[in-house]
Amino acid sequence: MVTTEHMASSGYIKGFVAPNFFPSTARPQISMLGTSSTWRPRSIQPASCIISRDATFGPPGLQDPFVWGADIVMHSGTKYIGGHSDMLCGILATNQQEWLTELKKDREFLGAVMGNMEGWLGVRSIRTLDLRIKRQSINASKLVDWLSACKNTESEDEEAKLVKAVVHRIQHASQQLEDMHWLKEQMPNGFGPVFAIWMKDESMARRLPSLLSLFHHATSLGGVEGLVEWRSMSDSTVDPRVVRVSVGVEDWEDLKEDFIRGFQGLIN
Repeated sequence: MVTTEHMASSGYIKGFVAPNFFPSTARPQISMLGTSSTWRPRSIQPASCIISRDATFGPPGLQDPFVWGADIVMHSGTKYIGGHSDMLCGILATNQQEWLTELKKDREFLGAVMGNMEGWLGVRSIRTLDLRIKRQSINASKLVDWLSACKNTESEDEEAKLVKAVVHRIQHASQQLEDMHWLKEQMPNGFGPVFAIWMKDESMARRLPSLLSLFHHATSLGGVEGLVEWRSMSDSTVDPRVVRVSVGVEDWEDLKEDFIRGFQGLIN
């Protein structure tokens, strides 16, 4: 792995101070974090202060970190850029031509090159990336809006009563109303396909994934299929009530019905 410290020591970056790394989301809460050129102190020249952004949760089609001051953008290409849960890939992008040239040389010498099959799968995936990521993001926002409406309504219809009985709260960038002044600017095409549900208790969170049919229980995200995970299975530091949902390209109403059946299974 080529780090920003390595780039500095190798002479790619002159007058290097330290990298500033900003992920797209605060996990597991799935709160979106902004990218802004104001993060780079005015007293520090661009060559000595690096803004590095992990944009795995906000891939191309949803945001462009370079517009907002990022120097280096990283992706787990295995996730949304791959999009079909069938390839392993890591991506490092930069808008600095000098760094790009040196990084290509390092790749030649170190051998960090994708295999032929992975390269072909990547090309296949890029062709549908814009379509996939926007559909997935729209689906996620619709599901979150439905869950939130059920939680907040005073109506006593069956869906609202069911959601209130099992769901404690929902977290998704579309619910960050206090941040909309920058969120809509930085993510104009959608707020991402991943959200988190806090169930009423640990038992409900643990049992819910096995009660869903369209969502697969897996520690991953980004595929065209819906994925769901009781996060405590892979990260013991996470609140045991949290269920992470990665929404696919299915019809969102089918996914909604899947949740309803799963919620009914929890209380029956």
